[in-house]
Amino acid sequence: MSLDLSSIQAAHARIRPHIIRTPVLTNARLNAACGGQLFFKCENLQKAGAFKARGATNAVFSLADVEALRGVATHSSGNHAAALARAAKLRGIPAHIVMPSNSARPKIRMVEAYGGKITFCEPTQAAREAACARIIEETLATLVHPFEDERVMAGQGTAALELLEQVPDLDYVLCPVGGGGLLGGTAVAAKALAPSIRVIGTEPAGADDAARSFRAGQRLPLTSVNTIADGLRTTIGEPNLALALRLVDDVVTVSEAAIVAAMHMIWDAVKIVIEPSAAVPYAAIMERRLDVSRRRVGIILSGGNVDLDHLPWIAKKGTP
Repeated sequence: MSLDLSSIQAAHARIRPHIIRTPVLTNARLNAACGGQLFFKCENLQKAGAFKARGATNAVFSLADVEALRGVATHSSGNHAAALARAAKLRGIPAHIVMPSNSARPKIRMVEAYGGKITFCEPTQAAREAACARIIEETLATLVHPFEDERVMAGQGTAALELLEQVPDLDYVLCPVGGGGLLGGTAVAAKALAPSIRVIGTEPAGADDAARSFRAGQRLPLTSVNTIADGLRTTIGEPNLALALRLVDDVVTVSEAAIVAAMHMIWDAVKIVIEPSAAVPYAAIMERRLDVSRRRVGIILSGGNVDLDHLPWIAKKGTP
């Protein structure tokens, strides 16, 4: 794979007119609780509500005109789907989106709002891939894979590129890992700019294929997952794992209770809306999965697309 700092920098130049340079926030209360300094890169404030806008936009605007006219296609539980539909709309081309039937309603509505043509499928990786392959055969659209596409990974790496410009001298950078596009792009950018930085992937214990694969040195897909973090229910990709094995320092897992608690804490303390997947890195700090005392820690808050009618702490209390 040829993903490197120059390709991430080129992606940043390409997508700059179409994305937000998201802010970095810190919070005295959360810093005191962990004994370190936490810097939250707020991709929940990004276009389409997630970092996925970066990778999808880079992929779409990298296409040659003749290829772009046939449209793009993907499979996604939501954030990449919305990001690709938005990027396609910006370029004036069709977007064919395969979504699992259990996708969050706000994410479905966002894809529809951007003009994406949705096909629903069973909530399995095999069903997603089969439906997407069928659509590509029928339409000749270009596949923009949610995490195994190098153009997507380069785009995702621009979040870390900005973070390290905004906050130099970080000791750690943490991000959630599902398919591994954000983790791979983050690791390439961070290690190129700051070789001594430690890059940590964070994952729900109920969808821990990346952690198990990282430890085994080979891809170990899960047959089923159980996590509130719907954006992280995907198995890590082959090229993504290869990058992780080369550049990532560790992948840690967290409990469902910690994810909900971390999400609630960030809403309450930082006064911003994040989705469960985005809470996973801070959950790792809350559960003491790594020692960040006296350390400067960058955390990529991956997204903020939440069903406000079904918040986990409300559901937990039995409220409809």
